[in-house]
Amino acid sequence: MTLPADPDQDAVALRSAMVKGLAEAECCADPAWLTAAGVVPRHAFVPGFYLPTVVPEAQDLTVWQPVTPGLDYGRWLASTYSDATLITQLCGEETDWTSPEARRGGVPTSRFTLPSFIMRTWSDAEIHEGHTVLEIGTGTGYSTALACELLGSSHVTTIEIDSARLERAARALRACGYAPTIAQADGLYGYWPEAWFDRVVSACSFRVVPHVLIRQVRPAGKLLVPLSGWLHGGARVLLTVAEDGTAEGPLLPGGISCLPSRTESAAALGNLADWTAGLADASRPARHTHHRLTDPTDEASHLRFLAQCVVPEAQMAFIDGLPHLVDVVSGSVASLTPEGDSWKVREGGPLALWTRIEQLIESFDAAGRPGPETFTLRVEGTAQSLLHPQMPELRLPVPY
Repeated sequence: MTLPADPDQDAVALRSAMVKGLAEAECCADPAWLTAAGVVPRHAFVPGFYLPTVVPEAQDLTVWQPVTPGLDYGRWLASTYSDATLITQLCGEETDWTSPEARRGGVPTSRFTLPSFIMRTWSDAEIHEGHTVLEIGTGTGYSTALACELLGSSHVTTIEIDSARLERAARALRACGYAPTIAQADGLYGYWPEAWFDRVVSACSFRVVPHVLIRQVRPAGKLLVPLSGWLHGGARVLLTVAEDGTAEGPLLPGGISCLPSRTESAAALGNLADWTAGLADASRPARHTHHRLTDPTDEASHLRFLAQCVVPEAQMAFIDGLPHLVDVVSGSVASLTPEGDSWKVREGGPLALWTRIEQLIESFDAAGRPGPETFTLRVEGTAQSLLHPQMPELRLPVPY
């Protein structure tokens, strides 16, 4: 006879193994967060998720297969406690997990972030007992539950822009006995009714640190904010707020795993052929190729983040496998094409986009290719500057 599935009981050993693995991976400097992870039932926050499947006849579209307790109980429960990111929403549309269907194509818009990154984020924010916390991006509610378990629900405020996401997370939190302040709000503006906060921690990335968030933090309080621009280069910054309202702090080591704020999505480019049609035939040898930015390495991601400071509105797109930079704000464009063993670049519009990136790369190389943790971000009013002792000051863009 097969006994009925009992996730609460079946998850005990899996949760213990997850916490042990997180401890061995040393992803969390504060063991208090590991203690919280050993209590919070992670499976209660994910009724289902999608996994990508390779299907030859899909014509390059990802086929997303749903996984739920009803479809595959063992895979659902094991995946929930694995150190993996699970896609929980596509194209901003909520799924009925009681009868989900496979999806052909679609862009992930919400996910169940891998637990090691959640642990590292909360730990890096230097949160301690007694602190009040604003979490931006409730998502499934799991990370919120961890904060409630450690600090107490009365010390936690969480906001989410997606009403359906928020409703589902609120139900899961209440079912687990947690009662933080929950509100639908845009993370760009924080949440004034509960200010001031000792800590602000964002689960989504912004192009620059929203100044409103700094104003909602107590003096000597901290913000941990992921940053990411239209070149998809990312960094995390931990800022400390001064009495005069300025803020300063280091970029944190390690990659990021954050979806961008929905209100700061990259602008649509339109027809790429229209952008390249007006480029002059004249070209010059490229001093650096796009591979410095596009290689699948941490340094390339870091360079893309720095490049966003010198070409803040530029996006990279490929036509027939060849890279192009397009700036929808200035109307500038650059294209790179191979010629024998080298590359040629053509530029058009008021900004020499690729020239700016080449200058940035040369400054970066001359400084010894410094890692993210050697940079400091300073915020004074609306000005945000990225500082390094061996590189010129880089200004983050002022969003439109």
